Amino acid sequence: MTSMPVSQHSAPVINRPNSTAVGTIVWLGSEVMFFAGLFAMYFSLRANSPELWHGQTAKLNVTFALINTLILVSSSFTAQFGVFAAERMQPRSTGWSPTKWGMVEWFFISYVLGAIFVSGQVWEYTNLISQEGVMLNSDSYGSAFYLTTGFHALHVTGGLIAFLIIIGRSFAAKKFGHYEATGAIVVSYYWHFVDVVWIGLFLIIYVLK
Repeated sequence: MTSMPVSQHSAPVINRPNSTAVGTIVWLGSEVMFFAGLFAMYFSLRANSPELWHGQTAKLNVTFALINTLILVSSSFTAQFGVFAAERMQPRSTGWSPTKWGMVEWFFISYVLGAIFVSGQVWEYTNLISQEGVMLNSDSYGSAFYLTTGFHALHVTGGLIAFLIIIGRSFAAKKFGHYEATGAIVVSYYWHFVDVVWIGLFLIIYVLK
């Protein structure tokens, strides 16, 4: 009497979300509320002082701010290319062509572009203070302008530090793996967030004056 083969049923595979990515998304949700508060403050002060806003916004260099904005937005694209490289487990370049660049090269370009953006903001602050007399404690416009853009600049600076940490970690790791790739993806989430926030600030402060 021959025995029938017993069918083997494999256990279902449960794809659980990465805890680091989920934690980052939750934290970014709190950051959304923080910047929402800054936006609300800006709108409230502007509604109470329309004539002041009309005079002070005329002192802004919109062309320079637009160029600086384009620099920051372009850094999001280079950061995403770095993520694509990290997802295919390519930490560094395999050739001179950009199509062969790894995560390190793309993230370094994003770092440089972000540093140029922050330097541009510092240059703008210097001109507004020295030439236009717009200071943090000069009036409600100065307070609103420097608080909203200044806190964003601090967030960009935090992103620049994160880029350096991820780049350094890729060199320190014996083998580039899932852990390093996840770190790169999480940093890109944060960087895209600060870019989107700046687009909103640019539209409100420089365009919808």
